Amino acid sequence: MPDYDRIARAIAYIQAQVPQQPSLEDIAAQVHLSPYHFQRLFTRWAGTTPKRFLQVLTLELGKQLLREPLPLLAVTQSLGLSSSSRLHDHFVQIEAMTPGEYRSNGAGMQLRYGSTDTPFGELFVAQTARGICRAVFVDSANELQHEILQITTSWPAANILVDNGVAAEVAAVLAALPHNAPIKPLTLHLHGTNFQLAVWRALLRIPTARACSYGELAAQLNMPKAARAVGTAIGANPVAVLIPCHRVIQQSGALGGYRWGLPRKVALQAWEVLKEQSGT
Repeated sequence: MPDYDRIARAIAYIQAQVPQQPSLEDIAAQVHLSPYHFQRLFTRWAGTTPKRFLQVLTLELGKQLLREPLPLLAVTQSLGLSSSSRLHDHFVQIEAMTPGEYRSNGAGMQLRYGSTDTPFGELFVAQTARGICRAVFVDSANELQHEILQITTSWPAANILVDNGVAAEVAAVLAALPHNAPIKPLTLHLHGTNFQLAVWRALLRIPTARACSYGELAAQLNMPKAARAVGTAIGANPVAVLIPCHRVIQQSGALGGYRWGLPRKVALQAWEVLKEQSGT
């Protein structure tokens, strides 16, 4: 069983068993490892121990984040790379695709794609000269082939090259988050409706290790009755983590769904909290 699958299964089990406070032995048994080997694997993957991870979930992560959110607009006060900044809230910008580029099926564009391992699973990335157009987690060879097919059929007139380096660059950024180290700003080259682009931009304004509800996000867009439409746009997010849709939860405090799996959403949220608390 691949390491990510073991960790994903362990996270799902911990989340389901929080009221029972499972022991290290209980969790390790779920992934068929000894407690010693599981502890080492989990710590290497998540940067924290299973016990500490369980403590974070015990604090009802989703509810805690919802009760103590920063106003979305307040993040503008901390733009830049000061000691209090958190990287990808400030350095990712969205550049919309022009109608001409879309109509031409990518004629004259060069598009590179590749994949790489990250602590959260294999990441597939596609990038044009103007920025990243897709970054999604893939959990099987079939999913990877599906993403490659989608790119090549969506842009049949583009010059498409295989380059795993584009994925490695994004993975390096993810490894740095939420460090304060200065990193070259990233641009996302995306196609979407005006509403989708507005939602994705709003997601960038949610501070690291915080969360907001679908309704709060709709209110920020001056569309307080559009929470369901906001949820649909979030589900269509083509760039995982950098556009942090994992920070959106339900009004009740429940975590809600996630395009790339609930265990991964829990892991991303807890990872951000732990990084924030440790100051690294």
